[in-house]
Amino acid sequence: MTTVGSFARQRESADLTTTAGVREALATTGYVASDELATVVRLAIALDRPLLLEGPAGVGKTELAKALAEAGGRRLVRLQCYEGLDDNRALYEWDYARQLLHVQMLRDRTSAELASAPDLAAASAMLANVDFGLYSEAFLAPRPLLDAILSEDPVVLLVDEVDRTEESMEALLLEVLAEKQVTVPEVGTFTARTAPWVVLTSNDTRELSGALKRRCLHLTVDFPTAEIEREIVSSRAPDVEEGVIADVVDLARSLRDLPLRKAPSVSEVIDAARAAMLLGDTASAATRETLYSVLLKYASDTELVRARATAPAASPAPERTVVPSIASAPPNSTTAAFRGRGGRS
Repeated sequence: MTTVGSFARQRESADLTTTAGVREALATTGYVASDELATVVRLAIALDRPLLLEGPAGVGKTELAKALAEAGGRRLVRLQCYEGLDDNRALYEWDYARQLLHVQMLRDRTSAELASAPDLAAASAMLANVDFGLYSEAFLAPRPLLDAILSEDPVVLLVDEVDRTEESMEALLLEVLAEKQVTVPEVGTFTARTAPWVVLTSNDTRELSGALKRRCLHLTVDFPTAEIEREIVSSRAPDVEEGVIADVVDLARSLRDLPLRKAPSVSEVIDAARAAMLLGDTASAATRETLYSVLLKYASDTELVRARATAPAASPAPERTVVPSIASAPPNSTTAAFRGRGGRS
């Protein structure tokens, strides 16, 4: 779980009721949002609906949740999803160590109380009627979902990479997304003490269930335009010259057009821009090779890019000699004149 500092608390007066206000508030945190994204964020807040962001890795989905928490002066509660995630890691666990200590403290008192029982059956009946408080809120160890529900302070709940979990995990999320509550069978139902802003992200590694999507506002987030990407890099790396930023952004966009295993993310473009600024000459082959190590994460991708760069330019194809076919030959005028006039049809 991640908590934003007191600096973010000063942003509670940020105007998040208009598209322009959302863009400006996010911009103060260093996040550059398009009008479409800012509009959907505004609607999610106004309608009190979870926001599901789907798209390739590295386009700023997770960063949006962080920026939104900072801009809104809220604590960020993050559930990082992975294969095998279960309710004990997502919802809550029982604090067995404290429960055991509680039982040990009650043991002597219980022995004294049971001493007056005439037989074992009576002692068992006495125990059955006593609530030892072992399964109560005091012994709950909240995990991210329950933590967001129990929080007295406003929070942004980030369910990151939800597509990495099984569909059974999606079912656990439905109660939180729809009713803003969590049910603990031994205790009861906990309703959100403050309305959390919920952001879910997916890298499209599998299709999410219709039940999950139905409860959310949905937006597909792709790589930004060249103009916005340059603005993002300038915001995150203000010491890098604009010319260097433009060159690196153009390089990254050309790489994304290739069939790579992993296209360069925006954060990697920021790192590449800083590296290019230190190297100096972005046009040299040596600098390009170094930038590939920042932008490309698989050896197969690097080999593909190098092969494309060293391949000779394709020569124009020779002109084909068109041989007239029988169908393209002009019709025989004599045959055409007498066609249909006698003879067999």
